[in-house]
Amino acid sequence: MHLVQVGKLAALAMAGLAVAHPGVHEPSSYTALTKKNFLHNARRSLDKCSDTLERRGVNARAEARRAAMVQMHQKRSLSTRDTNKTVSIDHHSSLHVTPSTAGSDLFSKNPVCLLSPEGEIGPFWVKGELIRSDIGDGQAGIPIIMDGQFIDINTCEPIQDLYWDVWNCNATGVYSGVQSSMNGNGNDASNLDKTFLRGIQKTDSDGVAQFKTVFPGHYDGRATHVHVVAHMNATLMSNNTLTGGYIPHIGQLFFDQDLISQVEATYPYNTSTVDITKNADDHVVQDETEDSNSDPFFKYAYLGDSIEDGLFAWVTMGVNVSASHDSSASYAATLTSSGGVSNSDSSKGGFK
Repeated sequence: MHLVQVGKLAALAMAGLAVAHPGVHEPSSYTALTKKNFLHNARRSLDKCSDTLERRGVNARAEARRAAMVQMHQKRSLSTRDTNKTVSIDHHSSLHVTPSTAGSDLFSKNPVCLLSPEGEIGPFWVKGELIRSDIGDGQAGIPIIMDGQFIDINTCEPIQDLYWDVWNCNATGVYSGVQSSMNGNGNDASNLDKTFLRGIQKTDSDGVAQFKTVFPGHYDGRATHVHVVAHMNATLMSNNTLTGGYIPHIGQLFFDQDLISQVEATYPYNTSTVDITKNADDHVVQDETEDSNSDPFFKYAYLGDSIEDGLFAWVTMGVNVSASHDSSASYAATLTSSGGVSNSDSSKGGFK
């Protein structure tokens, strides 16, 4: 995205602050040229990683593990599905299971998604979230298992002991853990203490972490997305939270538009009266995919005969662990043992 376009978006965001959810866009300190150079060099590094990952069995183990997870959670036999399989060429995210689809076919062709430097954190990051894999907290919506694998673009090695921090809004477009007039009922102070659809998981020896959660809904001005923060060298505290370390990546992940449309047709997503912003019209999607080397979209498979039975979504992410973006990690609140505490200095947070 050109810097002129960034300026226009920032002005539009400010003008629509009263109706848009939520926050002010903070321009990245990275220039468009810096980002382009990073993605180009990172892709060249990742292209050299392919043989290394195959030789060390990382891809084979990922394939077997993901196939086993689908088998464990699926609510029907593969033989009961129709015969059409569609793979999105652009974003590799619209994979449909057929009667004859084997696990090896489902998960073997999994390109590495490059995470570009210093993406937008949004204004609603909460520090101090718990280390946990099941983050649904009883929220209504389409169940989804999100599976992420992190690869070091400099060494071609899986990144072990990285902490994957995720959060997204619920089916009706509300984030937990914050109190804001731009997030649901701004008078609901109890939302500060809620933790739904937020959590942190540590990657294993293959660079993998996983969450059981609920497919995000939408709100004004943004396409459906999941926020991502990667923590390195952090220390696990006795209260099951993190301290220290640094942040090599901040960003967002997305879903195929056809999948979003199917989800949004179900309850309670379909109770929202807010217009849906499509991927093609989303400023973050446009920014992240301006360079063809960046592909921040989940691949997915159905776990049942209908979408209500749930989804399994996966993405392999290339991260530059030598980078640090701590200065861009503004937060809206902190989760403490006594509940959530708002950060009075959170106005500099990125756009939604």
